[in-house]
Amino acid sequence: MTDPESAVVIGAAGGIGAALADALAADGRHDVIHRLARSAPTPFAIDITDADSVVAAAAMVAAGGPPPRLVIVATGLLHADGHRPERGLSDIDPDWMARSLAVNTIGPALVARHFLPLLPRRGRTIFAALSARVGSIADNRTGGWFSYRASKAALNQLVRSFAIAETRRNPEAVVVALHPGTVDTAMSRPFQRAVAPGTLVTPPIAAANLLRTIDALTPAQTGRIFAWDGSEIIP
Repeated sequence: MTDPESAVVIGAAGGIGAALADALAADGRHDVIHRLARSAPTPFAIDITDADSVVAAAAMVAAGGPPPRLVIVATGLLHADGHRPERGLSDIDPDWMARSLAVNTIGPALVARHFLPLLPRRGRTIFAALSARVGSIADNRTGGWFSYRASKAALNQLVRSFAIAETRRNPEAVVVALHPGTVDTAMSRPFQRAVAPGTLVTPPIAAANLLRTIDALTPAQTGRIFAWDGSEIIP
């Protein structure tokens, strides 16, 4: 008989996050699914740009038990309030760049700081943060999108560092960044005209792809970046 365990999805009100939480609940292998989101009711609300909010959410998960073996950070910021990804140097706005870093980089770092210690010290555990292929420096052939690219590239570096630290704590831990592909959500909607036919997927399909990739990961692959189909992305 296995010990009870939980899963945590942060950003569970978004398109991909909600689909991930639903898929995990349907799978049934986790005894509890914690659906955390900025718009969720107390005590499930979390604002990853607010350290106190992250601390409170982690304390709630710890107190509620059982311990999580899976934490997925399904948050991200690409456009908002009239701001869109930059096309040229003249579009760079320091406030928007700071906001992008706050959501896409610092927020997941705060989650890692307070949620990684909740994972068991033995047995396979997963901490996964949604990143993006455009965060790959090696894959950057078109430029532009400065704030988003930089924030996701920084997230990928953080994931590598978190993986090294977590392996010292639990050699069976897996810490990765995941690229979900182009998903039909509010985040991608303004840019879907440029998407190649047949490559836009629904949130439930994206969730199934991501969870299939997660299931196949081994501790030897910790600290790396993987696409929805399990292929590795070079940083």
